[in-house]
Amino acid sequence: MMSRFTPWILCLAVSCLAGCPGETPTASDPEVPQATSQKQLETLPAGGDFQVLLETTKGNIVLDVHPEWSPKGAARFKELVEEGFYNDTAFFRVIDGFMAQIGINGDPAVHAKWKDNNIMDEPVVESNKRGYVSFAKSGLPNSRSTQFFINFGDNSNLDGMGFSPFAQVIEGMDVVDDLYDGYGEGAPNGRGPHQGKLVEGGNAYLKKEFPMLDYIKKATIVDGSAKEGAKPEAAAPDAKADKKPAEPEKKEEAKPEKAAPEKTPAKKDE
Repeated sequence: MMSRFTPWILCLAVSCLAGCPGETPTASDPEVPQATSQKQLETLPAGGDFQVLLETTKGNIVLDVHPEWSPKGAARFKELVEEGFYNDTAFFRVIDGFMAQIGINGDPAVHAKWKDNNIMDEPVVESNKRGYVSFAKSGLPNSRSTQFFINFGDNSNLDGMGFSPFAQVIEGMDVVDDLYDGYGEGAPNGRGPHQGKLVEGGNAYLKKEFPMLDYIKKATIVDGSAKEGAKPEAAAPDAKADKKPAEPEKKEEAKPEKAAPEKTPAKKDE
């Protein structure tokens, strides 16, 4: 598995700030780190785990959030869900066999409020296996903010890069598998949405240029007791988990079907 992404680890380390996401769930915003407050941590349910319902354009997905895996990650996710941050937000980077990424708010003004509000890194307790959920981050330390991804397959190679799972899909993994992945890797290494342009243009940019994308229509915290009988679906077999992710363009001079690389210096939000 590691060999599929190794060439892009160097790309991430050297040129992440220039807009090179490579084969990692890279966030575009290298914001100033800000530790999760004690107040945020205290909002976590006393019983520990809690569930979040994602109502998407393809159906419902239920996540079981585990604060013991990633306390800061779980607290930030709960905060964002309660704020309505993920409502009407697109799965803008869906790579077959790899992962589905989301978390840039469709309203640029809303996203701007969070761009300088990162959370600190945490130890990786669980592995990035099928159905597990982690926050995306840039190549910089402490750069988790709002973007998260759901793993299609065994991406345990991401563990050593600091991607710390905080939740797991317990219902609707078939919905995750069905998310539209036709655009593949994001620009400038692929034909999909460019994170910097999405930050600036929001859903208006996506609706015009990438109309087939799927969205979270609404995210809500649900009564965990209603899901007590639910079993994790991460281990369920699926065709996507067996496929290799689409290979991004590896050269500066992208050709025909690949989007041309950005030629202007990257902005801070890219």
